[in-house]
Amino acid sequence: MAALCRGRHRWKRTKWFHVLTRTLTERSDYDLVVIGGGSGGLACSKEAAQLGQRVAVLDYVEPSAKGTKWGLGGTCVNVGCIPKKLMHQAALLGTAVKDAKKFGWQITGPVCHDWATMAEAIQNHVRSLNWGHRVQLQDKKVKYLNMKGSLVDEHTVKGLTKAGKETILTAKNVVIATGGRPKYPTSIPGAMEHGITSDDIFWLKKSPGKTLVVGASYVALECAGFLTGIGLDTTVMVRSIALRGFDQQIAGLVTDYMETYGTKFAWKCVPKRVDKLSSGALQVTWTDTQTGNEHKDSYDSVLWAVGVMSTRPLPFTLTLH
Repeated sequence: MAALCRGRHRWKRTKWFHVLTRTLTERSDYDLVVIGGGSGGLACSKEAAQLGQRVAVLDYVEPSAKGTKWGLGGTCVNVGCIPKKLMHQAALLGTAVKDAKKFGWQITGPVCHDWATMAEAIQNHVRSLNWGHRVQLQDKKVKYLNMKGSLVDEHTVKGLTKAGKETILTAKNVVIATGGRPKYPTSIPGAMEHGITSDDIFWLKKSPGKTLVVGASYVALECAGFLTGIGLDTTVMVRSIALRGFDQQIAGLVTDYMETYGTKFAWKCVPKRVDKLSSGALQVTWTDTQTGNEHKDSYDSVLWAVGVMSTRPLPFTLTLH
């Protein structure tokens, strides 16, 4: 395999994906096949098509551990930026309504939030974006295949449908834009069985209720922020520091602001296990690393935001030059 690749192939790396370039002496099915229909894959495929290339995009979403799945568009559209910003907007509107009373608006009764109504509206909007991306691909003459793509060799891609039907495609160039997925801490008993991730939170039909967010990345803090904003009892469990890799003065201002507005923080704490009680509540046991003491509390939901796992799309070895 290394001999076949030497001198004829090279990888070009961009911000969003890796491109395998090659020279073929025979005609292929496509000039470009893109594996992954997220922001990078869609942008790449449409630009290539505009330059006259024959392009196909393979996109397939493996359901999360909780069975959540979604349509074309990748993380940003389905379980990232778009639904997250809309949920933050819901939280901001709640604050505005409360403040409006002080400015003379006659609002009778207490202000409360209905998760199901919000979730339905956001999910419908996301589905409209899924459809919009499909229309854009069609308009630009990009072939969209709802298949899980994998490399058979350096110029052959196998597409696999949900029903198990295989399709083989050949291409001059292949783009791998598969992104990543949230990971569970598999060393913690009950984490996967009873917890959720950002793949699930935006597609819940019912309110997550009292929520423990484990992790202190921007994903963790953003989710905790809108959960607090819509009136849910929310705690963030932080192993060490918040927003690792970011300016820590700014990170401190962010967490101070969040605490002021009601988000609780469990600093220097590490979860040990999650158990489901007969009541349906989730009992979390954790250790305070500063004192060594063990603590327990019950929650309706546990959201893991402890990082992402990358995909491994290459089933063979390439010698790069």
